Amino acid sequence: MRLIAVQNQGLTRDSHLIEQMHVLRARVFRDRLGWDVDVAGGHEVDDYDALNPVYLLVVSDSTKHVVGCARLLPGSGPTMLGRTFPVLLDGGPLPSGHHLIESSRFCIDTDVAGANTARGLHQATMMLFSGILDWAIAHGYSQVMTVTDLRFERILKRAGLPFSRLGSAHPIGNTMAIAGIVPATEETAFSVRPAGYLPLGQSLIAA
Repeated sequence: MRLIAVQNQGLTRDSHLIEQMHVLRARVFRDRLGWDVDVAGGHEVDDYDALNPVYLLVVSDSTKHVVGCARLLPGSGPTMLGRTFPVLLDGGPLPSGHHLIESSRFCIDTDVAGANTARGLHQATMMLFSGILDWAIAHGYSQVMTVTDLRFERILKRAGLPFSRLGSAHPIGNTMAIAGIVPATEETAFSVRPAGYLPLGQSLIAA
């Protein structure tokens, strides 16, 4: 597997990967998790996809298909937490600024995401965690903010990532949603790197 970063949806070179990503998001968030998301033509797309985010994609070396993805938006601009889910702050201040980036739409195709690591998580999951932190550090960010749910909070803990809640859990749709922050440090990034992990744009050994 390899991890790549894609920005600017108009790039025809990576348009097929972006399309696969939106299909994967529909399969995971609507079909598997039952979330109330907008799906058209089998593609899950929301307003934040129009803000020129950075997409991190895990791509299978054998099939060339996207098996994992995450979306990154700078905390200095519109964020999902600020615009859509401010209730998760429990009335507290919205974290923002040039030191912070928001990660959203994190999902993995668990059928083809590679063998489990020593922590019981898919290899693609650990690759994405590593990639998010590495990308954040390389671009001057020190914190990664996310809106997620209790299920994914348990995954973060299993991976060994320090997750600081910004408020209490709230029912949203069919899930209990929360917001929190993970520090983007070299130590944190190193702690979640799977065996054979290589930087963005290179293949993962033993894919």
